[in-house]
Formats: sequence, C-alpha cells, structure tokens
Amino acid sequence: MGTNGSTMLQPLRQGLPPLDPAAVSSAASCALPPRYEAVREARRFTRTTLDQWELGDRFDDICLVVSELVTNALRHGLPPAQRPADESPRTACHTLAPAALPHDTGPHVRLHLLRWTGRLVCAVRDPSGESPVARETEDFSAESGRGLFLVDSFSDSWGWHPMAGALHGKVVWALFRLRPAD
Repeated sequence: MGTNGSTMLQPLRQGLPPLDPAAVSSAASCALPPRYEAVREARRFTRTTLDQWELGDRFDDICLVVSELVTNALRHGLPPAQRPADESPRTACHTLAPAALPHDTGPHVRLHLLRWTGRLVCAVRDPSGESPVARETEDFSAESGRGLFLVDSFSDSWGWHPMAGALHGKVVWALFRLRPAD
C-alpha cells in the first residue's frame, strides 16, 4: 500500500502515458481549516469540481477517498495545538488555471484536484513530515483505523511524498483512472 520518497510517482506512471505536470487540463485547490467540518467542505468542493469537469459519475469513489485523506490530514498531519477545534477560519476553495495553483506556506490542510485526460489525482497536503501508516486491523466494523485501507481499495493507486523547498510537510495522493468519453 502506498509509496514514498523517490518512488512516489511510480504508480502514477504504471500502464499510462508519461505524466507531464504542465499537461494538467484542469486543477482546483481548497484550503481547509483545522476542524472536522472541513471534511464536509472538502466533499462539497469535490462534488462541485467533478460536476464542472463532467465527472459526477465518479463522485462516490473519489469523495470517499477525499474524505479519508482529509480526515487523516486533520487527525494526524497537524501539530497538536492546531488540530481540529470548534472555531476556525472559513474554507477557501478555488478552481484555477493549472499554472496558477497556489504555493502558499501556511500550516493548514489543502486539497488539490488535478485532472489529466485519462486520470484524476486527489492530493492532500498537510504540515507533518511523518509518513502515513496503514493500520493492520481485523475489525472491519471499527470506526477508525481503516482510512488508508479504503483509499487503497477505492483508488487505482496512492502514495505520498515529502514537500521540498520552502514548503514543509507532505502530500498524500490518490490516483483514479478515467474512462474515455463516449
């Protein structure tokens, strides 16, 4: 499950043409405040974005993965003093030209949706440098601890990589292959 470091892009390349970051056909980004209600905002943002991109038929799987990635980022990716509280700033979501994706350095969680012709990537950035850890559990009725198992089950591949340069933290991503339009 998942990959890290130098191998993080390998699953993005398997069985598909090379991924050129400059060839992103659509991109959208959403800064999420440190509160659990942000998961609902991430789902709403994902629904709106997928509808705009005429990918509403993929909403259920993609939304489940976005929910899990955002929840993990809020629960494990923020410093203890910044973990979800009752009051936080409002969500700031934007549909952007691919070259205009923000490169801010804030300590919040950010959801990115990136679309190429044959694939969509959901990427969630958080300020933690710790790698995501899939828990081994036999209790599939448990209310927590199954997030990365679900990400692995519903996406075509997933992984993570540490941020470089002025940005600190990591990005956890999930890839979905898209069916060609009829």
